[in-house]
Amino acid sequence: MAARTRRRANAMAARTRRRANAADASRRRRLPMRLTLPVLLLAALMAMLMLRGYVHSEILADHRIRPEAASDRVPEKILDGGPVIDTRGGRTTSLRVPDRHVVLTFDDGPDPAWTPKVLDVLKKHHAHAVFFVTGTMTSRYPQLVRRMVAEGHEVGVHTFNHPDLSYQSKKRVDWELSQTQLAITGAAGIRTSLFRPPYSSSADAMDDLSWPVTEYIGSRGYITVVNDRDSEDWRKPGVGRIVRNATPGAGKGAIVLMHDSGGDRHQTVQALDRLLPRLQQQGYTFDNLTEALNAPSAHTPVAGPGLWAGRAWVLLVQAADGVTGVLVVGLAVIGASVLARFALMLWLSVVHARRVRGRRFCWGRPVTEPVSVLVPAYNEAKCIENTVRSLTASEHPVEVVVIDDGSTDGTARIVENLDLPGVRVVRQENAGKPAALNRGLANARHDIVVMMDGDTVFEPATVRELVQPFGDPAVGAVAGNAKVGNRDSLIGAWQHIEYVMGFNLDRRMYDVLRCMPTIPGAVGAFRRTALERVGGMSDDTLAEDTDITMALHRDGWRVVYAERARAWTEAPESVSQLWSQRYRWSYGTMQAIWKHRGAMLDRGPSGRFGRVGLPLVSLFMVVAPLLAPLIDAFLLYGIVFGPTQRTIGAWLGVLAVQAACAAYAFHLDRERMTHLVSLPLQQLLYRQLMYVVLLQSWITALTGGRLRWQKLRRTGVVGAAPGAAGERQAA
Repeated sequence: MAARTRRRANAMAARTRRRANAADASRRRRLPMRLTLPVLLLAALMAMLMLRGYVHSEILADHRIRPEAASDRVPEKILDGGPVIDTRGGRTTSLRVPDRHVVLTFDDGPDPAWTPKVLDVLKKHHAHAVFFVTGTMTSRYPQLVRRMVAEGHEVGVHTFNHPDLSYQSKKRVDWELSQTQLAITGAAGIRTSLFRPPYSSSADAMDDLSWPVTEYIGSRGYITVVNDRDSEDWRKPGVGRIVRNATPGAGKGAIVLMHDSGGDRHQTVQALDRLLPRLQQQGYTFDNLTEALNAPSAHTPVAGPGLWAGRAWVLLVQAADGVTGVLVVGLAVIGASVLARFALMLWLSVVHARRVRGRRFCWGRPVTEPVSVLVPAYNEAKCIENTVRSLTASEHPVEVVVIDDGSTDGTARIVENLDLPGVRVVRQENAGKPAALNRGLANARHDIVVMMDGDTVFEPATVRELVQPFGDPAVGAVAGNAKVGNRDSLIGAWQHIEYVMGFNLDRRMYDVLRCMPTIPGAVGAFRRTALERVGGMSDDTLAEDTDITMALHRDGWRVVYAERARAWTEAPESVSQLWSQRYRWSYGTMQAIWKHRGAMLDRGPSGRFGRVGLPLVSLFMVVAPLLAPLIDAFLLYGIVFGPTQRTIGAWLGVLAVQAACAAYAFHLDRERMTHLVSLPLQQLLYRQLMYVVLLQSWITALTGGRLRWQKLRRTGVVGAAPGAAGERQAA
């Protein structure tokens, strides 16, 4: 009994473990929320583009036209009969319009420019007509079809996107019919039994290729309507010629072919205004088809699910057209802004380089007094020794204060065991980087304070170059030149391009504009009095470096860029680590912008950042990157659906501009150009990752989410600062 009980218990435990393992596996397979929403938004964008392309005949359109063929298999009574052909239920009959009756028919619409004018002329002369509409145009302009029906005109199916049906399969024919009916239902709440094939002519032009299509169309419940008189208005032969072509002979009835779409139709409108009163004076009446034939209406009201499906379709098309229209405008604005930014960066970078590299340039008196270097460290055991040793080799006198923020890997003990002169360790419980920097500031002995990360390595001249701008008493902070030390991997090379081009070229521009948005955490220096006046480092945001920089601007201090103050930092080496870092940066920047939004109302010199810097940062660091995926979405769309050559040419043009900017930035930083080989791949892959990260940051901000500071895993791969000969070429 006991053994049986134990077996049951073990079996139940095994089942519980299997269910738990299955649940864990399901959770592992589930797409993370940080990816789900961005992916859904991007998928929705692509769906809208596809729908727009579909209703604009850019997708699934077939513009082939088959040449005329023999007519051996077409019944004689069809070839010799009238323009109304009925093959429903196995019939093979045709009808003519009675004498003194004219049925005006208009193909290819509705058109937003010309269909209203045609309808106005018909209304003016109390005439009815038949409009053979395409599904694409009906989906886009449903209000015009609604007006046609309301004013007593008939509508017929002219296929969805105007293919030659003799090329198409029965499945495609059914699709053309059903999609057009769906659009007509959504527009006017009806179905129609009238059909006109594209590229059709008179009944005697029916051949062995078009006749089987006509028979099949009849089996689907449609009456095929061709014409007696072709106005040839599509040729634009002149108003008089159109009137003559459309006029029946000797009092005969006729179905007249005209067009209300497909180009400039002003001759059609003028001819119609002349034709109608002339023939009415001769006793003609202008009816729709069923009126002329004294037949039941071709329109059948639709209700229930069919009506709602049609309305939903029209709403979707309208939404896709509206949204993509706005996106196209946004793309144009963003594209122009980005190109303008590139031009501004290049110009102001030249200005900056000439100014700071001029022989007579001087910040003021040379700064030679010792400075305090603060190194906040949390679990930096793999990097901290390289960091501290690089500081003790400084050409400028420094005291080094390592603030151990509750490390659990022995970071503080490693520094203490080095027993280096001028290096102190301050321990505190884990409280975050801002708190660690404030603790270090309280323990600093000097008036100028340098801040750096625990994974960063300075060159011997870095501190000296970093503090020279403080010779100008208006300078409150200095941004150094952060460089990627582990650039040998593909991800590292991409970040290297980003640092040199995206960050340092930007800093040169912002320096000239006097609105530097960020002192990089890897290498920055501050005047102690300036920090104390703004209350020190704040933990209000996840971008404490951006936050403090904006605060200094608002307090009236000048923030500048020291290009020769190079620091080598370890960039993330995996996609997940890069994601975590950039997610924090993006979200923290948004927080800082929101926190200092009042800067736009600041007065005096301190208001310059709010008037210039904050709008530029908001546009180019938050708004433009969010809309930039449009470039890639339209690129993909253009490559697949055309115009392919122009699309690729435009993309290569933008890439060439970016390459020129990157090459100039590398030249300014004396970097080897070889890393730019990966620039095209960076634009195709790395940039997309940054988009999704920014989109996730937006979603977090808009939903009120909170993001914690995340510690990146370090490898200590960046040892001593790379030598000038090994990593930089002469200018």
